[in-house]
Amino acid sequence: MSEPIMSADDQLRLFIERIERLEEEKKGVADDIRDTYAEAKSQGYDPKIMRQIVRLRKMEPHDRQEMELILDTYKAALGLG
Repeated sequence: MSEPIMSADDQLRLFIERIERLEEEKKGVADDIRDTYAEAKSQGYDPKIMRQIVRLRKMEPHDRQEMELILDTYKAALGLG
């Protein structure tokens, strides 16, 4: 038995519906992240610093070290060191 052939219209509709579901899930996750930062703030943590830490943890160690060296160089050049 062969499978029925899906029309281009049906295929497009399925893609759009899938994207819409994923967008809803993404919004839910973004809301959860925002709520977590708000909860941390209520416990005395600084969300801005926490966001920086999350960004740093995503980086490869070598890239992070390189960025920190450049940052230190710029800070020293501006008298912020």
